[in-house]
Amino acid sequence: MRKVYFDHSATTPVDPAVVEEMMKYLTEHFGNPSSIHAFGREARKAVEKARQQVATAIGASSVGEIAFTGTGTEADNMAIRGVAYANRQKGNHIITTAGEHSAVLNCCKQLEREGFSVTVLPLDQYGRVTAQQVADAITDKTILISILHANNEIGTIMPIKEISEVARSKKIIFHTDAVQSVGKIPVNVDDLGVDLLTLSGHKIYGPKGIGAMYIRRGTFWQPILFGGGQERRRRPGTENVAGIVGLGKAVELATERMQADAERLTRYRDRIISEVLQKIPNTILTGHPEERLPNHVSFCFRFIEGESMLLMLDMKGIAISSGSACTSGSLEPSHVLTAIGLSKEVAHGSLRLTMGKDNTEEDVEYFLEALPPIIERLRAMSPLSEGCNPCACSTCTVHDEDHHDHGESEEEF
Repeated sequence: MRKVYFDHSATTPVDPAVVEEMMKYLTEHFGNPSSIHAFGREARKAVEKARQQVATAIGASSVGEIAFTGTGTEADNMAIRGVAYANRQKGNHIITTAGEHSAVLNCCKQLEREGFSVTVLPLDQYGRVTAQQVADAITDKTILISILHANNEIGTIMPIKEISEVARSKKIIFHTDAVQSVGKIPVNVDDLGVDLLTLSGHKIYGPKGIGAMYIRRGTFWQPILFGGGQERRRRPGTENVAGIVGLGKAVELATERMQADAERLTRYRDRIISEVLQKIPNTILTGHPEERLPNHVSFCFRFIEGESMLLMLDMKGIAISSGSACTSGSLEPSHVLTAIGLSKEVAHGSLRLTMGKDNTEEDVEYFLEALPPIIERLRAMSPLSEGCNPCACSTCTVHDEDHHDHGESEEEF
């Protein structure tokens, strides 16, 4: 049976070139980077090379602006909590959006329990917020804005540059979670105008258990972990040298092939969107139709449960997801899908397809052949499917009032 992996937003296979680079530091060059002898110096040299690779990939002006972390979630927490605690005397207000990864939203919820005020901006039907929304939410107590670069569930790319101009005009620190965008679309911290940026290794064919935080020189921030002097005291603990080396190599390779991959995967993406919407009625394209990641496709299919769809696709050898792998154990529908106005019933029929560097046209064709009969079979078994009435919505083939119901008010935790 053909095997097709279409879940690259959850994780990616480690590139063989990355594994080869890492193996040296799991065996021969095993020293502690803090040691002054030859073994330690060799490890330190490798860590600093990786730091330069990450800095180059995102356009950081100094390697000193890069701190390695254990995960993307840890990096998000370090960025947000570090700014919040350091600036508490100036204010206690944080702005974020309803579409953030749980690493950001739950971090903000915890800060609210500690006395901070958090404004959660509502999303439009495509999963975006505007610079004007951000400007309107700013108060004299606002100390941080945290908005993700690209959404992990629906692929929408946020207008980060425009938002950063608002933040800079008000002298407010701006963080973006770029875990899903680094290596897929151009990411340059100066072009984006961000003060902090976070990323993760396993989303770009690097190892799991390694992330990084960019912090612009001069940003008022403090560490949230305490111990030794590693990572310039920003993230104490003995460095995961092999993981750091793997991240450095992975981000370098991803940057080199980014343009070619994006052009090819965009063709695949657009073909899937076109054919699925054409062949399967009562289907909603989620996320922005144009301002989205090149490898990312996401739909909601009315009158079915996403889990059944995923299991049947899995039986065909196609690995796919219904949303974020970080919240897949929850029985609740995706908070991102409900934030863009979908009802819980519709959101339960979600599918997320994220392609990678090794996927082919044949993979796409196999998926497009397998999906329609699965949807048809599941709907035939569903008592909810009777009496459906398709419409000509620009992003879906179903009449669904909830899909077009988007509140304008800000949401507080």
